[in-house]
Amino acid sequence: MTGLFITFEGPDGAGKTTQVQTFAKCLADMGYDVLVTREPGGTAISDKIRGLILDPSHTEMDDCTEALLYAASRAQHVREKVLPALAQGKVVVCDRFVDASIAYQGFGLGLPVHRIKEINHFATGGLVPDRTYLLDIPVAIGRSRLAARAGLDRIEQKESGYHERVRDGFMDIASENPSRICLIDANRSMEEVSAAILSDFSQWAASRK
Repeated sequence: MTGLFITFEGPDGAGKTTQVQTFAKCLADMGYDVLVTREPGGTAISDKIRGLILDPSHTEMDDCTEALLYAASRAQHVREKVLPALAQGKVVVCDRFVDASIAYQGFGLGLPVHRIKEINHFATGGLVPDRTYLLDIPVAIGRSRLAARAGLDRIEQKESGYHERVRDGFMDIASENPSRICLIDANRSMEEVSAAILSDFSQWAASRK
C-alpha cells in the first residue's frame, strides 16, 4: 500500500506549523497512520544542515551554497524518512518541501528557477506531493507576527522586498500547479484556516476513491 504525501507551504508568519499539527491530529483521529515531519530537517543529518542554513551568524553564506544545502538536507530526509513511511502506507505531513526552495532560493534570491528544480529533482528522485496546502498571507501581516517572536533565524531576518518576492514565487507556483496546490487564505482565525484545510482534504480524498 502506498501512502499519501501532504505538504504545507507559505510565507513566513502564515501559521504553517500550527496548521500542520492541527491537521495531523485530525487525520489521526480519523484513523490515518500519520507521520509529521519538516524541512529543512527531519533526520539527524538533515537537522545539522538546518542549523547551518538558519544560523543568523552565517551572514557570509553564498546563495548557491544555501540552495545546495537545502537540497542536501532534503535528499537525506526523503530517503531516510519520507519514502520508507510512504511505503508503509502512512500519510506523511511535511512542513515545507521543494516548492519552498523554488520560492525562497529561486524567486527570493534570484537564482535560476530551472536550476533549483533540477537539483531538487535529483535530491528527491522526482518525488512530488500528492496535495499541497499553500497558506497565503500579506507579507506585512506575516512580518508583524514574526516580530512577536524571539530569535528570528537567518531567513526570517531578510528584508521585506525579499519576502515579497518569495510570496510572488508561491503564487506563481500555485498558478502552475492548480491540480496539486490548494491555496488557503491564512489571514483568518486559526480555526477558520483549519476548517478550510480539512474540508478540502475530505473532498480531495473522496475524489480519489
